[in-house]
Amino acid sequence: MNELIDGFITAVTLIVTLDPEVYEIAFRSIYITFSATLIASALSIPVALYLAFHDFRGKTSLVNLIHTLYALPTVLIGLLVFLMLSRKGPFGFLGLLFTPGAMIIGQVILIIPILVGLIYSALTSLDPIVKDTIISLGADRLQFVASILREVRFVIYAAIAMAFGRAISEVGAAIIIGGNIKGFTRVLTTAISLETSMGNIEFSMALGIILLFIALIVNFVMTTIRRGN
Repeated sequence: MNELIDGFITAVTLIVTLDPEVYEIAFRSIYITFSATLIASALSIPVALYLAFHDFRGKTSLVNLIHTLYALPTVLIGLLVFLMLSRKGPFGFLGLLFTPGAMIIGQVILIIPILVGLIYSALTSLDPIVKDTIISLGADRLQFVASILREVRFVIYAAIAMAFGRAISEVGAAIIIGGNIKGFTRVLTTAISLETSMGNIEFSMALGIILLFIALIVNFVMTTIRRGN
């Protein structure tokens, strides 16, 4: 118990004194995850809209697959991206393996199913009267899409927050395709795993507290946006 208390005190000290290594890892984690969430959101919203308002053969199977991919193991994503970006892989010429770019790609793949699935569910659950009203008011396609997205904006905010949390807390893919390189691809989760295995409990706790704090901040921001609307 004393070790836990001492570790917590040391962790707080590292945070308060703005330890350079701690904050370097934290900011890199935020940058990678924010970039991945932004890219995934930009890709997922149009896909969810298309699925919600278009019928085609195999649609039900595709939606079921998307829901299944909610639980896609991160180590599997890491392996697939590794094979694609390795020197012998089809995209090896890009030289992205063991870089933040590769980690962003991995996180995008991880959270796209979550964003598409949640937004699609919200769109299909929308009252048909709302859709009919928008159309009856003479809205063109762009206005229709904008109005529909406004109706489900709270679900979109929640989905983005959930996706961000899922991405920033994953460790399997980050280690495989990032390599956990100090000063380059080391992020909060991989650093916690490494430092804990080395017995640096205080440093691990400092990183863990920051990770938890980031998650709280994201939820607070999303809640504030929701109340403001």
